[in-house]
Parts: sequence; C-alpha cells; structure tokens
Amino acid sequence: MENRIIIENVLPSPGNLSYSSKGVVSSSARISCSVYTHGTELVTGVVEYRNSGSADLRSVPLTGLGNDVFTALIPLERAGILEYRIVAWIDLFANWIQKIRAWREAGEDVSADIASGIQIVNDAAAGTNGEEGKNLSKLLELLRSASVDRAIEFASSEDIRKIMFEHQTRDHEVSCDWIRITVDPPYAEFASWYEMFPRSQGSNPRKSGTFNDCLRRIPDIKKMGFDVIYLPPIHPIGITNRRGKNGSLKSGKNDPGSPWAIGNADGGHYSIERSLGTMKDFERFMQACVDNGIMIAMDLAYQCSPDHPYVRDHPEWFFHRPDGTIRYAENPPKKYFDIYPINFDCQDRDALWNELRNIVIFWIEKGIRIFRVDNPHTKPFDFWSWLLSSIKERYPDVIFLSEAFTRPKVMYHLSMIGFSESYTYFTWRNYKDEIEEYFKELYSEDVKPYFRPMLFTNTPDILPFVLQKGGAPAFMIRAILAATLSPLWGIYSGFELCENEAIEGKEEYLNSEKYEIKVRNWDSPGNIKPLISKLNSIRQMSRCLQERSGLVFIEAGNPNIIAYARYSTGSSLLIIVNINPLETHEATVNVPIGLFGISDGESYTVEDLLDGSRYTWHGSANYVRLTPGTRPAHIFALRGKV
Repeated sequence: MENRIIIENVLPSPGNLSYSSKGVVSSSARISCSVYTHGTELVTGVVEYRNSGSADLRSVPLTGLGNDVFTALIPLERAGILEYRIVAWIDLFANWIQKIRAWREAGEDVSADIASGIQIVNDAAAGTNGEEGKNLSKLLELLRSASVDRAIEFASSEDIRKIMFEHQTRDHEVSCDWIRITVDPPYAEFASWYEMFPRSQGSNPRKSGTFNDCLRRIPDIKKMGFDVIYLPPIHPIGITNRRGKNGSLKSGKNDPGSPWAIGNADGGHYSIERSLGTMKDFERFMQACVDNGIMIAMDLAYQCSPDHPYVRDHPEWFFHRPDGTIRYAENPPKKYFDIYPINFDCQDRDALWNELRNIVIFWIEKGIRIFRVDNPHTKPFDFWSWLLSSIKERYPDVIFLSEAFTRPKVMYHLSMIGFSESYTYFTWRNYKDEIEEYFKELYSEDVKPYFRPMLFTNTPDILPFVLQKGGAPAFMIRAILAATLSPLWGIYSGFELCENEAIEGKEEYLNSEKYEIKVRNWDSPGNIKPLISKLNSIRQMSRCLQERSGLVFIEAGNPNIIAYARYSTGSSLLIIVNINPLETHEATVNVPIGLFGISDGESYTVEDLLDGSRYTWHGSANYVRLTPGTRPAHIFALRGKV
C-alpha cells in the first residue's frame, strides 16, 4: 500500500544512504525535511536518533516552518556514527482542534466533533498517568459537559498540545530510512595547519635535521597560531633509484631522496628514517607538541621504494610486467623509478588490506589522531570505504585528510565514503568571479553536508603562478583568503618567508625541498609571520570563521576587490580583499547592513581587526581603498552604532 504521508528533501544527507554526512562533537545537527499529505490534513512528527550500535533511541519534535517544511536540532554529543530518521503521522488532535474551531465560529453543530475529540483524547489518556493523566481527565470532563468553548480553549493550551503530541495515536505513521552522520572531534572542522620537513629544521644543509631540531621550531609555529603540524613521510627512504636535486633521476652521494619513496633495509611504514632520530625522539617531539596545544598530522602514503621489506616478503602485492619485474609508478609521461605502486586488487588482497590497516593502527596507538592521505584518488574506493569505516568504528576521534587533486566527482566521492577533510581547487582560484563561483559551490547544501574544504596556500608540489609573480603582497592576499573562507587552512613552510623561486613555466619550486635539505632563517627580512599570527588570532576569537555556516558575497563594483560576509550565531565579519597584488584599488562596497543589525540611515563604527583602525560608516554604500603589501584587506567587525 502506498504511504499516505510523503517524506522528502531530508537534510543533511550525502544523497546516497550508503554514505554519511558530517558533524562535530559538542554542536548540533539541523535536520530539515518536507512532510505532507493530500488534502488539508495536518501532519506532525519527530526526528528519532541513536548512536550506531546503541539501543538508546531518542527523539525531538519537528517544528513546522510553513509550506510543508519542518526542522529540528539534534545534539552531537560524542565522536562516532549517529543515525537519524524522520517519523511522521497525521496529527489527529491538531486536525480536530482546527476543524472544531472553524465549525464553532461558523455556528455549525459540533456535537459529532465533540464525540470525535472524546475518542481521540480517550485513546491518548490510556498511556498517561500522574499530572498528564489529570490534565487529560479534566479535558474529557469539559468535553462531556456543555462547556464547549472552555473545552476548546483548554485543548488548545501548550500543556495539552504537548501531552497529546506524546500520547495520541500515530495515524498513518511512516518513517524514512536511517541516515548517518559521522560525528568528528572539533579539529576535523576547525584547524590551522603548518607543513614542514623535519630534515630541514637543522642548521647544516649537508646534514639532516632531527626531531630534536624540530623541538626548537615549536615555539615559532605556536606563536604563528598553528595548531596542527603536518609532517611528510618520516619513514626510511629508499636507496635504489633515489631521486637527486630537483627530482633528477641520478642522485649524488649525499642526496637525501624523496620521503615518499618509503622503505629500505631499516624498515618500512612502521619505522623511522634513521637520520631523523629514533622512535623515542619522535615520541618526545610529539609530546612536546601536545604540551603546546599542537597536534601532529602524519602522512599516509601507500607506496614503496624498491628497497621496502614488502618487496622482498610480498612481491605478490605489486604490479608485474610480462617479464616478471615489478612495475614502477607512472603518471604519463612521467615515471617514478624510486616508487613501486601497490596492487590493491592482487590475489592476496585480504592479507594486503589488513596489513595496510595495521599500519594505521600502529601509529594511532603511538598517539597519532590525524592522517593526511597521499593521492587517495589513485586507490580503489572500496578499499577506502572499508579502511575508513573500520578505523572510525574503533577510533572515532581519528580523522583523515584527502590529498586528492583530481576530478570534482572523484574528490567529492572520497569525502562521501569517509574522508574527514579534503584538499580543494582553491590554489587555482585567483580571480574574483572564479573564487565566488567556487565557494558558492562549496557552501551549497548539495556539498556542505559531507565535504570539508582544506585551503592550502601552497604545497611542496605546487607553487602557484600568482605567488611566483605577485611577491609578498600575493602571499598576504592568499593567506587572508584561505584563513577567512574556510575553517580549515594551511601553509607549507617557507610560505611565511614568501619563498617563490620556481622552475620556469611550471608551478613547481626550484630546488624543491622534496629532494634536498633546506636551511632557512625563519626571521629573514620581508617575512609575513606577523600577518599569519594575526589571522590565526582573529580565527580563534571569531566563531563565524570556525564553522562553515554563513557566507555571502557582496557587490563591490571592482573586479579586483572581493568582498564577503562571514556570519554565524552571535558572530559576523565583513572581509574586503584587493586580490590584485600589483596595484592599489578602490571600491564602494554594498554592506549588508541588515546582517549586522543596522537600519537604513544609521551610522555605525567598524573596526579592522588586522590593524585596529576604526571607521564611522553610514548606510550600506561605503568606500574602501586597498594597497598591496601595506593594506591589502580589511577584516571588519561591527563596534556599535553612532
């Protein structure tokens, strides 16, 4: 039999019930849906929810917003999988009140309606006791007396409506399928990342830095306001076909090789590169980070150098050519002779997959709670779905960042199947129209339920052309955009020093740190560390920058100036950025004064959180002038009406 009640447009939902949307501990999930039936009958319902595997089923009533749309808030109290569904039914009591009021006001005979009401209340009273039972008994007395108007008035009271909602017969009850929400710890939603190579934290370019050298960097990184340090692979580096300077196929005697070519005689994914120190040194560094409020993100790269122990012990886990030799990694026209890709669909698949999961568990047991996953789009979806769900079931506070610079559908799908966060195309969005278009997409209800965008300004692999050509002003602009357009942002070390020496015509660093040890003066002239510190400080005190809630782009009348408001409950900012690093630009910005509680004709004060300057503005149209390098942007907070 077809359902009499329709439930549709349920959000948040990833669109496929095999997957889950995302939430954060100590917040709430706003559930919305459309619920309706034929004719004029009123419907009502609840959101039922439970932690996966728990028998404790709870519910909250739906609130009608009009036009058959309903909403409810459910609390997200702990990390793990939460399941919810919409349960709806014909609201017999509300329909009765609505009809008897109408008939009574029209002067019609309501005796039959009184009888119907008595039956509805009688059915509900059977499940009540105490004060609830007394209230329904009183209502029945009024209905059976001649006091029709008093009965209707009492029946319409909030107390009676609440009792009847809980206990009335659920006529034509229907429910949707269970929908999952993956509830993550807060650092999955809001964090500032700093990527650094441990081997470059020393003082000798001919000798690898160590984890003990990394200890000395912690105060500087903390002062800049970062709360996650991401380390490229820290495992033993292969010797065979080791890459040399700038990725040369021939390495010199002292070339350290690429950390992503994992494994040598010292071990593989469970081991530490000996030039960095020992496992105890790493644990000491990790504890020092924790003591300073910083988490470690570990690189998870499922690939091996030709010297990895797996190649010797499990050659069946790799791809083989017709002549029996193992195939190197390829990305035509490039070949990576220092890396063997893993064959995830080999005949020994079960043993391989379990071993790859054991690697993650090993490092989790060491204290790692964040993994940045290298090139997940080159591995099977079913592997990630299995691995991520398996790990999250046992360790719900562990999160995974997808480093998937790939096609949009693939990138989104990886998030749907369980990745907590994802790299984005932000690196290549530099013009006003493309920035606005892209972030409208990322904040849309089609994407927001499951996709958390990580905005990296640069990576060891990518030095964007805008940074190559725009100098320090471009670095400032990109930092401001990244820090204010998403709760998740990060930089690769050297960004704060505005390093931009590139291979001609390519988005690649010259003398890339991927293949050599770099020694830097972390306080060199021209650095933008004060700006980065200020941005992270603003993020820490602005709720609207800590969650992916409100974002609205604002007309500025100049293609070189982008303006947008970020807002959430009790927090709002107006951000205006000159995205041209080479020229001063000015504009009249159309401020959304209603968002800030300002009426037409009122004057008000705004404070630029970047430098503390204050301006008195009037109405919605206000003038700004932004100069690259000195005042590239405003981050305005309302400081009161004048």
